[in-house]
Amino acid sequence: MVSRTSTRAPRSSATSTTRTTKSTRASSARQSSNAVEIPDEGPVTSLRTQIAQVFSDAQKTTATQRKLVVNLRKIQEACCFEPPDTGKKGGNKNKGEEQEDFDEEEFNAEVVRCVLRIMCVKKSEPVGDRVIRFLGIFLKHASEKDQTIFAAETEEEATAFHETPSSRLTSQILTTILALLTAKDKTIRFRATQTVAHIVNSLTTIDDEIFDLIRLGFTKRLRDKEPSVRVQAILGLGRLAGNDDDEQDDEDSDDEGAGGILEKLLDIMINDPSAEVRRAVLLNLPLWPSTLRYILERARDMDATTRRLVYGKILPALGDFRHMSLVEREKLIRWGLRDRDDLVRKAAAVLFRERWLEDCAKSRDTRPEEEKKPGDVAPPNLEALCELLERIDVTRSGEEDGMAHEAMRQFWDGRPDYRKEIVFDHEFWNNLDAQTAFIARTLNDYSHSTADERVQSMIEDKMPEVTMFAFVLQRELNSLMELVDKVAIMEENDPEVEEAQEDVEEQDFIVQQLLHIAHTLDYTDEMGRRQMYNIMREAIAKAQLPEECTKLAIEVLRKVCGSRGEKDFTALIVEAVADVRDSLLDADDATVTGEDAEESFHSAQSDADGDAPLIKPKTAKAADNLTEEEKEERQIREVMVYSKCLHIAQCTLQNVEGDLESDTSLTSILNTLIIPAVQAHQSMIRERGVICLGLAALLSKDLADNNLDLFFHCFMKGHDALKEIVIQVLSDVIITHPQFLTPTISDPDASTDDAEPITNPRVRPMTKILLKAFSSDNKRISLISCTAASKLLLLGILPPQTTVEVLKAFVLTYFDPETATNPALRQALSYFLPVYCHSKLKNAKLMSEIAVPVISKLLIMRDENVEEEDVDEMVGWPVITAHLAEWTDGRKVVGATELGLDGKTSTIVEAEEPHVQLAIEILERALTSTCSKDERKPLLSLLGKLFVAPSGPIPKGEEGALNEESFRTLHELVSEAVEGKIGTDATQRNALIKLESTLTKRLGEAATQVQDTEVERTATPEATVATDATEVNEEEETEGDVTEVSASKSRKKSVVPQVDDDEEEEEEEDEDTMLAGMQGEGTRMPLEDDDDEEEEDDESAAGHSTLTVGRDDRRSGRTTVTEDDIMESLLQSEMEHSA
Repeated sequence: MVSRTSTRAPRSSATSTTRTTKSTRASSARQSSNAVEIPDEGPVTSLRTQIAQVFSDAQKTTATQRKLVVNLRKIQEACCFEPPDTGKKGGNKNKGEEQEDFDEEEFNAEVVRCVLRIMCVKKSEPVGDRVIRFLGIFLKHASEKDQTIFAAETEEEATAFHETPSSRLTSQILTTILALLTAKDKTIRFRATQTVAHIVNSLTTIDDEIFDLIRLGFTKRLRDKEPSVRVQAILGLGRLAGNDDDEQDDEDSDDEGAGGILEKLLDIMINDPSAEVRRAVLLNLPLWPSTLRYILERARDMDATTRRLVYGKILPALGDFRHMSLVEREKLIRWGLRDRDDLVRKAAAVLFRERWLEDCAKSRDTRPEEEKKPGDVAPPNLEALCELLERIDVTRSGEEDGMAHEAMRQFWDGRPDYRKEIVFDHEFWNNLDAQTAFIARTLNDYSHSTADERVQSMIEDKMPEVTMFAFVLQRELNSLMELVDKVAIMEENDPEVEEAQEDVEEQDFIVQQLLHIAHTLDYTDEMGRRQMYNIMREAIAKAQLPEECTKLAIEVLRKVCGSRGEKDFTALIVEAVADVRDSLLDADDATVTGEDAEESFHSAQSDADGDAPLIKPKTAKAADNLTEEEKEERQIREVMVYSKCLHIAQCTLQNVEGDLESDTSLTSILNTLIIPAVQAHQSMIRERGVICLGLAALLSKDLADNNLDLFFHCFMKGHDALKEIVIQVLSDVIITHPQFLTPTISDPDASTDDAEPITNPRVRPMTKILLKAFSSDNKRISLISCTAASKLLLLGILPPQTTVEVLKAFVLTYFDPETATNPALRQALSYFLPVYCHSKLKNAKLMSEIAVPVISKLLIMRDENVEEEDVDEMVGWPVITAHLAEWTDGRKVVGATELGLDGKTSTIVEAEEPHVQLAIEILERALTSTCSKDERKPLLSLLGKLFVAPSGPIPKGEEGALNEESFRTLHELVSEAVEGKIGTDATQRNALIKLESTLTKRLGEAATQVQDTEVERTATPEATVATDATEVNEEEETEGDVTEVSASKSRKKSVVPQVDDDEEEEEEEDEDTMLAGMQGEGTRMPLEDDDDEEEEDDESAAGHSTLTVGRDDRRSGRTTVTEDDIMESLLQSEMEHSA
């Protein structure tokens, strides 16, 4: 084949003229059969037939597309290049005359014609995707072939971009399709963008002019209203982002060169509402340092699939995780393992225990190279696991509720090979560090939390005996005490202080892990238990021991003392408190005077000298002979000693459950330690004293009763930190002793006869504290108050009036735009409000009672926000009314809806009560003259969202509950609203009309049911025919329903003749109870008054209820009813009851 392109021009001949004539006729015939006029595309040639056949075969399957690409390339070569010279003169003359001769332009036109046929193919049709794929493969193959042809030229020519037949075809296709990117039809825009994007991703070089047009077209399509079009634009721009050239001479990085497109793609990835579009950007962004931060942020994307994509595909593709910063590693693992989606959590766990661990273990893999296979994991290695934990800073992430615990829980669950291979031998325990201690603790916790008996037995074999473990714990405690003492004597300017402090933190972490393990050991071994008992008792008495270790040591001691009881445990604590004081104070003022301590319980509000020292010296000279610096130093030491003692008391109270009054040790701690701390002036001491007093109040009702007013006083006069503590203490005390807030209490001074309950005086202060704390400027106080009040409301402890006030404050705060700066409070309210309203029906009714006042208050708040420019705008009324309608929907209350055996859901009748009551209050407010138009609009909007069933029974509730009177009241109000035309727009007016028709139908059905019931009571006794005693007895024996015919009816004087027709007797036996004893044809029965019906059993009035046969009823004012009328009425009533 010659490498010279053809310069032939299209030729015409007589033969082609003949073909044109024939094809024109055929084309006109086709146009007559189509509804859409197809433009004239010229004559049908053999070239068009061949190319169309190739594209037709390509849309059927992708299996034969490679072969079709070769065929289409041969056609292109025949059109674009001169045929090779075979050396035969005239050998192919006759054959050449028979064949048609086409050039490059005709080939390109036919290919473009076939490509345009794809533009109208919908997205759901796979044929369009197959043809576009085929087109991309062909253009890539043709470009490679053309480049091979031009590769034989000189180097000077080869370095330049050569225009080839394939490049001209590509340019023509792209130029034609780019004009369709702005088409009105979304299908055409989608296919055009998809085709251009696929071509861009298939080729290596594109003409500069076409490149600029593509970039401009894709950039505009990024704002297309169809997500599918935006996705295809992103697929194309993702390829252009790495090759965008702004022709800046100073560029030395790819990041700057692609800045324009990258900025747009990053903006789309962050702000696009479609998750599919954000995922497309995520997968097509280049992994550069400048884009890494934005890519990792998608781990917090709203779409679960996008988050899973980050952990399952993006992060493994980044390479070694050690290139990321510590903060990024910690955030990624924490976000992934705490994700709400289970698949995301699994993907994050796999990333941690397989990919990241493999990065640490592959450098320690000692296997020969021939044994290593691609994809195999490295054998278990303890050093690799320690490095992984070090890379996530286990000393900080391994704290309680840290993400390292969740990561290791998933690690042990998914790596049984590590569970099996790791051994806790003597070498392991003798060389403990933060990582190995955490490994032992997490494996121990996992084994105790799992239900697999094999894992539980495995940890029993791996863990040492209690005696040996106690030795290890004692050694580590001693090391910790030495490090703490070393740091205490070092100067602040010492360069080694920071390193020593890090050593203390690491050793503290090691001791904590060992104490957690000690809390799970089996202490049936008396020798080991006694050894651990002595170690814990000595550790608690050491003042240098950090607080977290002290807390864990007290918990371990409580478990070790389990068989001895709480009294021995508290006695040890009293000794430890005394030892702490003795170890840190001088000999003169070390002894604590407890002579003035009271033995009985009293309020912490007793008088005390606030300026007195916290711990009194033994002699007065010990304090008088000190200089100012010594006094200040001594005061600091006193505060530290007192704080340590209070911490021990707090941990002790958290681990006891007995009666406070019966434990003398706890009484001593209360009187000598806690109450003086509450009276102290130092804020830290007072805070811890209030915490301890609150814990003690949980154990004693009398103590809580005596100090409840003290807690109120501390909140009113205390600082913010103390207020936070007081709110928590008050909520816990009230939940433990709910009788403190009973709405009414009996008057002790009144006699039993005239005793009247009086209002509880503590209700108002408690309500005031909750509301004041909730509206505080301190965000943390507001959140704590919200949590505390939520617990009290859910438990139903607060009185009704207080509940209304708190609930109204919650709803107003939820919609207040000023709380947007406190997302934690918003989140707490968004969880509490629906849970509270849907937990009980009375809660939904309570919300319906405050809905109308809330809307009035929100209207005022909205007007105030309009005047303040710096405040965010409140959410719209549709959102507010939708929330209120959902919260007051009785159908969503737990237990209100049940699933029947037939698969249908049924709702209790009382579920309508909240919405019915709310509708009444809305209309009562809307119909008043003081209701403005601005207020009436949201009220009627809320009314349109309420649910009143179009049919169903009306409950016959008592006064104050949902009954027929409520529906009648609502119907009257709706009718008045319709007549008054209070609706502000057509939607509201239509909603009122619809509600009126619904209530009319419901009340009409109720009235019909009442009339049917009266007819049954009137007709059934008088229509019963007592034939004779024998027949009645037979009916009583055979049919249970017929036994309702009373004996008094058979004794009545009657002139009704017996019906001797046998056929009629058989029909009566087959009929239901309502047809039993029916009268014969022609019988007339007058409808008596209710008074006559009540006197039926009276012999003197028996004649008034007698049925008369054979004559008309001539009494004035009486209406006669035929038997057919009674039958029809009874049948209709029975059908309604059965329905």
